[in-house]
Amino acid sequence: MNQQTKKLSMPLRYVINTALFAMLLLAGTALVNSGAVSGYYTKVLMLIGINIILTVSLNISTGYLGQLPLGHAGFMAVGAYASAIFMTRVGLDANIAFPIGLLLGGVTAGIFGILIGIPALRLKGDYLAIITLGFGEIIRVVLLNIDSVLGFKLTYGAAGLKSIPKTTTFFNTFLCVGIVCFLIHTMMKSRHGRAILSIRENEIAADACGIHVTYYKVLGFAASAFFAGVAGSLYAGYLGILNPSSFGFMKSIEILVMVVLGGMGSMVGSVLSAVVLTAIPELLRAFSGYRMIVYSLLLIIVMIFKPSGLMGMYDFSMSHMIEKIINHKPGQKKRNAKAGEENG
Repeated sequence: MNQQTKKLSMPLRYVINTALFAMLLLAGTALVNSGAVSGYYTKVLMLIGINIILTVSLNISTGYLGQLPLGHAGFMAVGAYASAIFMTRVGLDANIAFPIGLLLGGVTAGIFGILIGIPALRLKGDYLAIITLGFGEIIRVVLLNIDSVLGFKLTYGAAGLKSIPKTTTFFNTFLCVGIVCFLIHTMMKSRHGRAILSIRENEIAADACGIHVTYYKVLGFAASAFFAGVAGSLYAGYLGILNPSSFGFMKSIEILVMVVLGGMGSMVGSVLSAVVLTAIPELLRAFSGYRMIVYSLLLIIVMIFKPSGLMGMYDFSMSHMIEKIINHKPGQKKRNAKAGEENG
């Protein structure tokens, strides 16, 4: 006999998830402020949060859209420098300048994403990877040499942009993590997200069904760049100093490895891989010089034994888990098995 299962309404799901996230965020902030978590580990946690945003943002264009860009560090650099220049040049209080700088960094990176995406996304596969790799390197070179072209100090070149207000904290980092993950999740559940996924599955079929392929490719690419710019803004406020060498080719590869290891198309996989691959080198500082070797070995092992990544395309849902708990009844499996035997 089939029994009706109880389903949570969508507004209730959002309320439950928001309440759980708020509880975790407030508990973590209380531990950090009380001194239970040392300053060093707080810095590691903040870096983990920044890398989570970078990884889930790259997952939009790589996992959901099915493209292979290699210039994600360039968007991060654009956002970081836009936010840092704004906060160092305006006379606003740091608490007021921070959210404005965060939004400015994201918008600036998003604009660059549109400008690069329109010509670049006409290409596919290796060609797209090469052109986005070139974009990332162009951004780094421009940041190094633009002062001599302009005739005044803007980025300070190889000397680095210093005296950036250290506005990034544990609370605002993980608040941004929650907001970014929520926005990406809701975007992918919308009709725009379904259009992006259809392009990944079969671009020709999506075009034949009336989906504006170029528009949605650029939309996914721009959204990915926007959130990378937000991560760059947090990174600027985290370090307090920026140098173009921090946003080279290896930074883009590092973020891509996190996406691939977690599973392209899985947000929870991106979060887990960002946590693990950020925490291990920081916790084992004596071996941090071999970080890329460890990344390479992990990538080879995962590609051999689980080519789809650690989580594949699986995404965790707290609401579904609660529904299973609500609908679970003790002894239900035994009763189902007995009924099967009787019917057999």
